[in-house]
Amino acid sequence: MGATYIGRFSPSPTGPLHAGSLVAALASWLDVRAHGGRWLVRIEDVDVPRCVPGADQVILQQLADCGLLPDEPPLYQSQRSALYQRALDDLVARGLAYPCACSRKDIEAGLQRLGRSKPRHGELVYPGTCRAGLHGQEPRAWRLRAPAGTLLWNDRRLGAQAQDVAAEVGDYVLKRADGYFAYQLAVVADDGVQGITHIVRGEDLADNTARQILLQRALHLPTPAYLHTPLVLGANGEKLSKQNGAQALDTREPLAALNAAGAVLGLQVQATTVGNWLAAATAQWAAVWGAR
Repeated sequence: MGATYIGRFSPSPTGPLHAGSLVAALASWLDVRAHGGRWLVRIEDVDVPRCVPGADQVILQQLADCGLLPDEPPLYQSQRSALYQRALDDLVARGLAYPCACSRKDIEAGLQRLGRSKPRHGELVYPGTCRAGLHGQEPRAWRLRAPAGTLLWNDRRLGAQAQDVAAEVGDYVLKRADGYFAYQLAVVADDGVQGITHIVRGEDLADNTARQILLQRALHLPTPAYLHTPLVLGANGEKLSKQNGAQALDTREPLAALNAAGAVLGLQVQATTVGNWLAAATAQWAAVWGAR
């Protein structure tokens, strides 16, 4: 596979990394090293209101403490709005995206009229209210026109996956009502420009994959290979996050942090230095995932 392999870790600077974040970062780094590729770090600060000033530098230092150094300077999504606007303009010009005037309340009301509602922990499925035009209303957001039908894709760990995006999500947002670009558009545009060939990330993002593949196809971009890693769970059984009490990752003892993350990934490494730990972990990872 050689130098054609390009992977990335893409943290959002809403706070420091926690134990779950390190699992995803480590798996991404190991997969790159096992395939002799290049590892990039992208700071996903496109959702500016949620970002914490200085969190990006804390994250980069936490990664460095654990020996996870990118092969290029980090890229910041907040500096790439022109790229995302070009992608959106292209989709609009080809009739694949359209303006939407609906608020969340409008969407809920539209679903209610159709006898549908948002399931607990489920998606608020957009009912297509503005597909045929705004009827004199002002546009708030921009949406992708999701094609009907089930999209099939394969995950290196989870196996065969399927989602009917039109039915389960609806036409989804590419640019938000507050003027910020949505995660789905930004991540696909950046992966395309950076030449990302393999995406290794947490299992909680698996249900985003079909939406991203639709966008890749719409923008004539290649689809990377995907591997979604096991999640670290909080005390309430939900994915570990700042919302359910995740503590900032303590990297003063990087070997302890790496051992904990490695255990989640099924790695058992005995080492006394970070460099030796990563070398041994890379060999173990390659034995399992190198051919997949």
